[in-house]
Amino acid sequence: MPPPLLELRHVTVCRGNTTALRAVTLTIAAGEHVAILGPNGSGKSTLIKAIARECYPMALPGTIFRIFGEATWDVFRLRRRLGIVTFDLAEACHQELTGREVVLSGFFSGIGLWRNEPVTPAMERQCAAALAALDASHLGARLMTALSSGEARRLLIARALVHQPAALLLDEPTTSLDLRATHDLRVVLRRLAQNGTGLILVTHHLHEIVPEIERVILLRAGEVIGDGPKSAMLTPERLQALFGLPVQVRQENGYYQVQTQG
Repeated sequence: MPPPLLELRHVTVCRGNTTALRAVTLTIAAGEHVAILGPNGSGKSTLIKAIARECYPMALPGTIFRIFGEATWDVFRLRRRLGIVTFDLAEACHQELTGREVVLSGFFSGIGLWRNEPVTPAMERQCAAALAALDASHLGARLMTALSSGEARRLLIARALVHQPAALLLDEPTTSLDLRATHDLRVVLRRLAQNGTGLILVTHHLHEIVPEIERVILLRAGEVIGDGPKSAMLTPERLQALFGLPVQVRQENGYYQVQTQG
């Protein structure tokens, strides 16, 4: 059996004087599709930054934080194994760069291309394949500053996929997208999941959880308060405990919708 994609045991992360994650324990298998759901301030962004090695857990007795079975990583080697799409990345890529340059920069874990980073013919082929997989080939020559939010998001996902990672980590992927762009992005995510790319979706929106995601982890105030099958986690009782207000839940065609009461 391959090692888990992610293995956390009693992980505590502090940011300044705030404990953002508190004794978190969870395991995500290689190839598994998982949603991590929680309100603002629940620790979701901190968890992403800890996985990306932008912040680190406290060195406490019993703490384990392994990615692909390893506790120590060269950050650039890790970023070739994981495809990460975050709001911070979207902000950083909003420059006078073409879509092609942004996608190719995924090979070098940077933003844009530099003279000391030779682009090989194989990289160009993989770039073209990633753009095609996202139905974004026509965006390769356009500047990021001239794209809609939905178009830019497709390119960021292509950038994350260009080196064929084992899993894709997405932070609030439909933020700022309109209805059409949200629909199109969910179609893309479903196709990726069906083709074998593991998805870790970090969100506070139920409508982002595509049907292929069967497991949901509930995160509140830095602690895991629920972890299990989607049908057992996305109930009115569980979501009321998570978000702190009464809700109604509706399921249709594999998607869940939530509505507040009152």
